[in-house]
Amino acid sequence: MTHLGKDPRPVLPKAPQPPLSHRGAAPDSERAKRPALAESHAARQELNPGDRVEGLGDFGKPTGKFGTVEKANEDDAVVKWDEDGRMRLRQPRLKKV
Repeated sequence: MTHLGKDPRPVLPKAPQPPLSHRGAAPDSERAKRPALAESHAARQELNPGDRVEGLGDFGKPTGKFGTVEKANEDDAVVKWDEDGRMRLRQPRLKKV
């Protein structure tokens, strides 16, 4: 076995961070700085019977459905929708109007 004195395997430079999951993806260091997709409305408001609310869909997007709160606690609320009827929903799915 002959030793050439130089390792024939090339040395790769160390990457400053892991590779991206796909082309154009935001690096992990930037993703951590971005705000959350939707704020929790339950943390900012307290729902009481008689309050008017609007339904929220995925990512906090308004659904266009309006109703009146009939019962509420810290987690859930029973809402009487203007056209449909009653429904029990988690408070983050509601926005006070």
